Amino acid sequence: MQSYVIGSILNFYIFEFMTDFNDTIPVRHDLQTVAFYNLENLFDIIDDAYTNDNDFLPASAKKWTPKRYKNKLRKLGFAISNIGRHETGKHPAIVGLAEVENASVIKDLINSKHLEDCDYDYIHYDSLDERGIDVALLYDTNAFKVLTSETFTIQLFDDDGSPDYTRDILLVTGLLDGEKVHVIVNHWSSRREGQKETEHKRMASSNKVGEIISMLRHDDPDAKIIVIGDFNDDPSSNSIKQLVEGFNLYNPMETLRSYNRGTTNHKRQWNLFDQILFSTNFFESSRTEFEFSTANIFDEDFLKLFDGKFKGTPFRTYVGKKYKGGYSDHFPVYAIFKR
Repeated sequence: MQSYVIGSILNFYIFEFMTDFNDTIPVRHDLQTVAFYNLENLFDIIDDAYTNDNDFLPASAKKWTPKRYKNKLRKLGFAISNIGRHETGKHPAIVGLAEVENASVIKDLINSKHLEDCDYDYIHYDSLDERGIDVALLYDTNAFKVLTSETFTIQLFDDDGSPDYTRDILLVTGLLDGEKVHVIVNHWSSRREGQKETEHKRMASSNKVGEIISMLRHDDPDAKIIVIGDFNDDPSSNSIKQLVEGFNLYNPMETLRSYNRGTTNHKRQWNLFDQILFSTNFFESSRTEFEFSTANIFDEDFLKLFDGKFKGTPFRTYVGKKYKGGYSDHFPVYAIFKR
């Protein structure tokens, strides 16, 4: 307990220091950041008959109180506002989100302390996911103008033939500083029942993303496409490889995973489940169009545990039913594009 308290105090001071430090970074108007962040069960405190939210209520075993909810919103907002800031001097233009309960929690997030001045709006659709969580897209209205959005359902079935509902895939098309781009947001099925036992579910999602890409390229062979998400698979997994190899995508995350680095840690092993892929036409140099600059994991120290046997892993909100008061069990990822 003592080490946890010390870690929390250190986290607080780094939190305040980062706020001051980032104010001194000059804004780069030629750069824009696209990010993705799994928020680890961002639920409100209201009982919803249509979502599986019983664990996230004030009277539940997790004691999900208004104070804890507001603390999480503040911390997530701070993290999001700083993704890519070191390189660009500003908050991300686009942020894909996973594990949001509903539109209400997204509104609370963008109205929280560190995001209220960022001019964010959002795209969100309710899905039939059995955990009651969805994907969404935040976007800075000064940098990105939404043209269209739609969702795509993954048809999955349990062993008994009953439907297995998971998160829909979200497609948002818009103008990033005037240039048309398509953003596909994902949160694929977990490995909870085993990696091999569940691989077919993630392959089904991969196939659906392939169909979406083919549809976009049928309408526009030169479509600029960005695929972001928590894929619950690594860059070397079949589901990701088939997108890269079959649809002419580039995955900058392939070089980022290592023995001691990733976006999520399970049983002391790192995985890079959170990734950003994009069409290779983002490598074409142009004075008027965006091209890829760099990509990284946003794993700043304030997002990590400070000590103990899990030192350096994500500072989580919960471990089981134990409240830890952190950010998320995932680190965000981001890619920076330049024009």
